[in-house]
Amino acid sequence: MAKILSGKEVVAALNEQLSKRAQALEEKGVAPCLAMVRVGERQDDIAYERGATNRCKRIGISTKNFILPESATQEELIKVIEEVNNDPSIHGCLLFRPLPEHFDDEVVRNALLPAKDVDGITNGSLAGVFAGTDQGYPPCTPAACMEILEHFGIDLNGKKATVIGRSLVVGRPAALMLTSRNATATVCHTRTVDMPSVTREAEVVIVAAGRANLIGKEYFSPGQVVIDVGINFTEEGTLCGDVNFAEAEPIVAAISPVPGGVGTVTTSVLAKHVIEAAEKTLAK
Repeated sequence: MAKILSGKEVVAALNEQLSKRAQALEEKGVAPCLAMVRVGERQDDIAYERGATNRCKRIGISTKNFILPESATQEELIKVIEEVNNDPSIHGCLLFRPLPEHFDDEVVRNALLPAKDVDGITNGSLAGVFAGTDQGYPPCTPAACMEILEHFGIDLNGKKATVIGRSLVVGRPAALMLTSRNATATVCHTRTVDMPSVTREAEVVIVAAGRANLIGKEYFSPGQVVIDVGINFTEEGTLCGDVNFAEAEPIVAAISPVPGGVGTVTTSVLAKHVIEAAEKTLAK
């Protein structure tokens, strides 16, 4: 039976640490603050906004909401982002995406300063991940994967790691973050030949394929650690990951569940980035 890498356990440890850091900032006259910029009334955006607000409140981070109608122009949205950029009391910004179709995503997201890009969406932040610098912040989802591995003491030094998926949101940043921790990372994608043979050779597997239960038992071998990033719904309406949990769990050594895994940790990572941004302003 595989060890279950519970996100709840990681969140509890992270929140305790972050609450202490937030209190230390308050004592020095810095009140950590996250801006949340939303266009329209997408229910998934609203649900994530609610969850992030509650998580921040418990840690000691205040939030400011900037909500625009779906009919807002790109100029109006960029004006809001510039307001966030120029407000020293705001340390980080969460811009909800995807944006409505009449927005140019590339232009809008790169209007945000990397220093306030706590969700890793700007080219500047992604360049920081690539170069291994502290410019901006990595995307929260792959960072949550790293938090889980670290919390459960999974040593990546010299390990073979495979990432399934090459998106800029998860796959490619995850591979770079694994490499920065001295793992040897391989990225698989839809054009990879005989993908199961590649993943079976890995000691750590991060799956961000984007399809429910796609990755079955033929992809795994005994002793592996598996992080499932997927968030999908089956035809019956059940939440599941990209990994077929019932097939993988009897084989591997450890696996993150869906729900209750990576997604649970993501908002705490967002809060961590806000705390780090506030600490940087104090250092300056």
